Amino acid sequence: MKNFIIVLCMLSLSFSAFAQSEDEEKSHKFRRDNIFLGGSFGLGMGGGGFSAGVNPEAGYTIAQWLDAGISTNFNYNSFSAEYNGGVRQRSFNKGAGLFVRAFPFRGFFVQVLPEYNIITTNLKDVYNTGEEVRIKQEAPSLLLGVGYGSRMVGNMNYFTVLMFDAGTNTNSPYIGYSGSKLPIMRAGFNFYLRPKRRE
Repeated sequence: MKNFIIVLCMLSLSFSAFAQSEDEEKSHKFRRDNIFLGGSFGLGMGGGGFSAGVNPEAGYTIAQWLDAGISTNFNYNSFSAEYNGGVRQRSFNKGAGLFVRAFPFRGFFVQVLPEYNIITTNLKDVYNTGEEVRIKQEAPSLLLGVGYGSRMVGNMNYFTVLMFDAGTNTNSPYIGYSGSKLPIMRAGFNFYLRPKRRE
C-alpha cells in the first residue's frame, strides 16, 4: 500500500509539472473538449495463464503528447496447475487506478497504470490433496506498457497496448501463485465529449 501511495504522489506531481511546461497552450484553464471517455478489452495468454476483461476509462488530454485519467477494470484470470506449482488458480478482480500515456512518436505511446484491485480467488491443489480454498484479497499492481493507435485530439481514437505488472505483490491478479507474470494485451477506443469543430 505504501508503494501505491508513493506512485500516486509521483503521478500527481508529474501531472502538475507537465501542465506547467506546456508553452503551446494559450491557457491553463480546464477545457471540456479535452475530456474523453472510452475503454478497452483485455486478453492475456502465456506461461500457463489466461486473462480476459473490460476496462472502462475517462481521461483528459493535457497536451498534444500527453493523456491522463482514471481506469477501472473487471477481469477474469486463471493459471493452470501445470505451470502454477500444482495449484489451479481462478480469479475475478475489480479495481481502479490512474493512467498516464505519453506519445513520444506519432501513433506510439508508453503507458503507466498503477491499480488497486480486490480479488476473489479459487485455488485447488490438483495433483496432491485435491483441497480447494476460496480467498478474498486486495493488492496493488503497477502496469507498464507500450502501445500503438490512431490518435487525433478531439476525434475518436483506437489503440492497442501490451503491458506487464512491474510490481512484486504476489496477490496481484497479473502474477501467478509461483510468481509467473502474465502479459496483458488490451485493445480499445476513446471519444471526446465535445468533438473538435472544423474551421
